[in-house]
Amino acid sequence: MSAKKAAPKPKPSASPAAARTLRGLLEGRGRAVALGVLIGALFFGSWYTVWNGVSQHVLSSEQYYLTLERVEITPPPPWIHTDIRAEVFRDASLDGPLSILDSDLVARIADAFSLHPWVAKIRRVSKHHPARVRVELNYRRPVCMVQVPGGLHAVDSEGVVLPGDDFSPIEASRYPRLVGVTTEPLGPVGTRWGDPVVVGAAQVTAAFGDDWHALGLDRIVASGAAPGHADRYTYDLFTRGGARIRWGRAPDDPMAGETPAAEKIARLKRHAREHGGLDGSHSPPQLDVPHLPSANAPHQTADAEAVPAR
Repeated sequence: MSAKKAAPKPKPSASPAAARTLRGLLEGRGRAVALGVLIGALFFGSWYTVWNGVSQHVLSSEQYYLTLERVEITPPPPWIHTDIRAEVFRDASLDGPLSILDSDLVARIADAFSLHPWVAKIRRVSKHHPARVRVELNYRRPVCMVQVPGGLHAVDSEGVVLPGDDFSPIEASRYPRLVGVTTEPLGPVGTRWGDPVVVGAAQVTAAFGDDWHALGLDRIVASGAAPGHADRYTYDLFTRGGARIRWGRAPDDPMAGETPAAEKIARLKRHAREHGGLDGSHSPPQLDVPHLPSANAPHQTADAEAVPAR
């Protein structure tokens, strides 16, 4: 007689450890945690559903929508007459919908302003609510006019060509003139001229500041290449009365032993005081700045100039 076939064993249910964990979540302190998770999930789901329904309205509301009038920039100096803000928005195609919630808004605004020829540096761009953007800028300053056959071009101390529309003929005449230039700008406004003569002359005139007019100076010219340096030049200055002043090299390109620009200017100012101006009747028609008395040297007296006794 054959043995009875053994009945199959039932499959084991969840492990005791898993069961204990589940009971722990549903009893005592675990119940509070589970309820918290459930409530959080329900809240997030509800919020997400509501946001999907109203997000377009919120994002396009006036509190987030940025317009040209809501962009504040550092007030331009008096020599800039252009509406920089309007030109930036036009040239960079920023006249479309802009929101302060856009993650790349600050970068877009900074890039757009950095391309304007009057802007030397972007110090900071910040966005605020309600919709407003603050742009802090450093502006370029014209230091001389480069005279070429086609007219005058304004440049800053780095030889960057500036927009000519901001200068009337009267305004242009108030700046030092660089004459004798045979080149034209290599690129558009906002880029460097590309000629070392222009860069050096711009550095010289920038060093004078308001002293240029106070000393009665009129124009600057490159007198020739420095010995052994075909791309480095020495410069002469001319007064409004025609006196010639041998200046030397540009401030950023001094040769060993050359007098610093600040000392050269101080020597010219001293000479002007002692001789009734650089065009004064007691001033010679040509001056060599390095050979003028030091600004701090004692003043000569009649006794000092007298012929010593034998």
